[in-house]
Amino acid sequence: MNMDIRSQLSRLRRSGKLRVVGSKTIRRFEAGKLISAAEPLPILLKDVEGAAVAGNLFPSRAALAAALRVSPDRFLLELDDLLAGRARRPGAGLTRRDQVYGDFEIPLSRIRQVPFLTYYASDRGPYLTAGVWVVRDPVHGVNLSYHRLMMTSPTRGTVRVVENRGMDTAIKHANGKAEVAICVGAPAHVLFAAALSPAMGVNEFGLAARFDRVDLVRCKTVDLEVPADCECVIEGRFTGKLKAEGPFVDITGTIDGVRSQPEFEITRVSGKKDPIHYTIVPGLADHKTLMGVPKELDIFREVSKVCRCLDIRITPGGASWLHAVVKIEKKNADDGGRAIRAAFQGHRSLKACVVVDSDIDLDRPEQVEWSLATRFQASKGLVVLHGQPGSSLDPSALHRPGKKTLGSKMGLDATIPCGVPRRLFERLAVMDRRPRRRGAFSARRRGLA
Repeated sequence: MNMDIRSQLSRLRRSGKLRVVGSKTIRRFEAGKLISAAEPLPILLKDVEGAAVAGNLFPSRAALAAALRVSPDRFLLELDDLLAGRARRPGAGLTRRDQVYGDFEIPLSRIRQVPFLTYYASDRGPYLTAGVWVVRDPVHGVNLSYHRLMMTSPTRGTVRVVENRGMDTAIKHANGKAEVAICVGAPAHVLFAAALSPAMGVNEFGLAARFDRVDLVRCKTVDLEVPADCECVIEGRFTGKLKAEGPFVDITGTIDGVRSQPEFEITRVSGKKDPIHYTIVPGLADHKTLMGVPKELDIFREVSKVCRCLDIRITPGGASWLHAVVKIEKKNADDGGRAIRAAFQGHRSLKACVVVDSDIDLDRPEQVEWSLATRFQASKGLVVLHGQPGSSLDPSALHRPGKKTLGSKMGLDATIPCGVPRRLFERLAVMDRRPRRRGAFSARRRGLA
């Protein structure tokens, strides 16, 4: 099963799960609104002012699991085994061809063929959101990551680069003028690998190649390699200048403000014939899946160092970024507290964490809340940490220009206490998810039903 975008769309079309819009769509607001309205259904807009745009490809864990050929029931375990090299797949691996990428080259005078979209009225301009950025750090080697690119002219834009991470470090090591290739419509395993946060110096192409084959070819105007089965590649370099970027709606659904960020200049655009441009509408499920799931994996690994971790959810109510629920098999009295601190270590932007026992279904929020109601006491199970590194996406945190965001973190140990009769804490009654018909309870009380 191929992992490229076209193969994925073909499978979705055959299964009847793909919505196709053939009529002309406007890039400013309309395309984003159509993708948003279709969620969680994957959608292909065939004519976004002359370009094809796909969205909602990974609206859930299950959709990502299917794309990566991983069991939903053992999702994090299988991901961890593949990424750690404990499991191997036939045909997977990294190959290179002495060939320049691009069947067709788009002249820079016609760069509007690339569908930079404006998603919300608050956006400062048209953006590229789902590109996988490839850079070579002179010290640490190749790095893959996501960055939003706000276009300010036909061939120049400003890039949001988070401080002290891979791209920022590479730019600094290249004296502000690093060469970059942006892969648009990359295959699923490359999209996922780019969302990971491995140690500095780990090449994410190698991580992607543990899921399936990654065939690399050369760029033309920059000294970089890109996957041959990308739909489109934008080559360019940072100019060494800083320009204003933002405002922009981010994963929390709130506005991320204006910052002074690196300027980027495009030197070449090429791709397949009639390329399909994958986009992520900010704040929608694709955004949350590709940002949240890698952090579940990071938390899973850290918590597994201190106790037996069974599963993790970065919760949608926490914008799939700021809140998590951790399921453990508790064996020692302090396992809950240790799991909380390990979770904050695994995901530095995490703001609140609930730890629950093995009998709680993480996909049923009412069960998590039930465990808080029956197994948690604030005098014993509450952990509060002040002055901690936080997320720049949290508007309630302390934001200081040029410095790391700070905030408070809260952990809640909602596991059964040790040394007490377990039967007193076990749930015997079924927690029914079906909503009660309006008026049914009052009608029964009046003897009318």
